[in-house]
Amino acid sequence: MIKNIIFDFGDIFINLDKEATLKALAKFGIHEIGKESMKVAYRYEEGKISTEDFVAFFSRQLKITKKDLIVAWNAILLDFPKDRLAFLKKLAESKKYRLFLLSNTNDLHISWIQNDWGEELYNEFKDCFEQFYLSHEINFRKPNTEIYQFVLNENKLKAEETFFIDDTKENTDAAERLGIKTWNLIPGKEDVVDLQTQKELNA
Repeated sequence: MIKNIIFDFGDIFINLDKEATLKALAKFGIHEIGKESMKVAYRYEEGKISTEDFVAFFSRQLKITKKDLIVAWNAILLDFPKDRLAFLKKLAESKKYRLFLLSNTNDLHISWIQNDWGEELYNEFKDCFEQFYLSHEINFRKPNTEIYQFVLNENKLKAEETFFIDDTKENTDAAERLGIKTWNLIPGKEDVVDLQTQKELNA
């Protein structure tokens, strides 16, 4: 029986355009980000380097201004459909499940969201969850096993009683290996508001 639901953030609640950053950088003649640079991005996502150092590194590597780098970096972030918030609030009010958020995100992205949404909406969303885990704050990132184990241990959750929703198969596969039930949601074809149709949730 499922007692706990862990939600991803991007493309589960807030819509993303995952190609937008590269499209924005292409305007400056930049068409790829190398593997070593991506390692720095992952370290930033884990909160292991500061925003200042991250921006300075990429600005220098890509030879663009810090302002242009930040605009391109945040271009991935789109809108937050209000029906998803209504769904989440109704689910939280039902108290049927313990709800958690677990997101690979970074300080620049979450700061943009807070500014774009405004404090009231952001807190309204955040307050629906018992715990709100952002990778840069807990120093782990998906799909590393440690991040799932951290959430289970911190909240005394049983894997078999836990349901995890993420749009990235690599992330749901990693959770499944720990015995967590999962939904690899496909953006554009599926929506989190249809959660109750998931067989695993109702098993």
